[in-house]
Amino acid sequence: MNTSSATDPTDGLRDISNEVDLLSRMIATPSFSRDEGCTADIIYEYLACHGAEPQRHVNNIWALSPGFDPSRPTLMLNSHHDTVRPAASYTRDPFMPSVEEGSLYGLGSNDAGASAVSLISVFLELRESSLPFNLLLAVTAEEEVGGENGMRAFLPMLAGRGIKVDCAIVGEPTGMQPAVGERGLVVLDCVTPGVTGHAARGEGINAIYRAMEDIELLRTYEFPSVSQVLGPVSLNVTQINAGWQHNAIPDECRWVTDIRTTDAQSNEEVVSLLRSRVRWSTLTPRSTRVRASVIEESHPLVQTVIGLGLTPFVSPTTSDMSLMHGFPSLKIGPGQSSRSHSADEYICLNEIAEAIDMYGSIIKNLQLTKD
Repeated sequence: MNTSSATDPTDGLRDISNEVDLLSRMIATPSFSRDEGCTADIIYEYLACHGAEPQRHVNNIWALSPGFDPSRPTLMLNSHHDTVRPAASYTRDPFMPSVEEGSLYGLGSNDAGASAVSLISVFLELRESSLPFNLLLAVTAEEEVGGENGMRAFLPMLAGRGIKVDCAIVGEPTGMQPAVGERGLVVLDCVTPGVTGHAARGEGINAIYRAMEDIELLRTYEFPSVSQVLGPVSLNVTQINAGWQHNAIPDECRWVTDIRTTDAQSNEEVVSLLRSRVRWSTLTPRSTRVRASVIEESHPLVQTVIGLGLTPFVSPTTSDMSLMHGFPSLKIGPGQSSRSHSADEYICLNEIAEAIDMYGSIIKNLQLTKD
């Protein structure tokens, strides 16, 4: 690893050499979604070497605090170790970790390796503390694609073992400010039928015109309820395709609609409402599992971070919070969302040090009771 920095930006902060070394090993090991086995090995080995007794489900690595007691509430500390593929505009080797002027460069450093190593660090530090709740560390896979072997497999596995998660801290780059909500996502594949004919003769029924009518009906639709936290549902037609030659009336128009849903209506209700709105088209959701997430201001997690001087906000991006159905979650982590999925991704070392301290403060100050 290149360590060319002339000054140490973590002067006065905690020693994070172990965390930087772990994150550097993760960066140097490709871990694209659905192919994260090698970084899972690294994280498992690291936790085992530190006495945490890790367990593994597919490529999800997890551990419980000693003396796990089902009668106490359980706080899950979650982040992910998979990455997207590097952008074509990288100017440096994405798999060569390099520390320069106080920043660690490399693919996955910001999203979400820094959150993962920070949560691992605070879990190891506090796992044997006298807390009024259990700690569950979960460094999971396939977050970037919402894959079937990531959180979608991990939570049912926990339930099968009788482990109930009561709330979660989700590590994602938020500048260590708490995201109390994020929108869900529904993508609709839309098909509008027509009747073909010769364009010169004006025959047939133009599927494009029918689609235009339905698109306008969706574009101007106002949903019956608006989320107090997330605001209105947003809807955009993002793709359209029809016709095969200039002189033939198209008998089919295919188009795609991107919908960012809220907690005011379920994803299934959104689909049903939109289907009742159109005249000609068939609307088919690719999935309805990516749900909106909102944690109430009165929840102890939110009250704790406010008490620590942090400012809640609504996140514009989605995460595994969308798959955490049935329990509240709060998204907070080191780094900036704007660096994610970008060329020459990096994390500032002081962001990691400060994140570990803030995560620790949240956990130590949290007053969590069993529902």
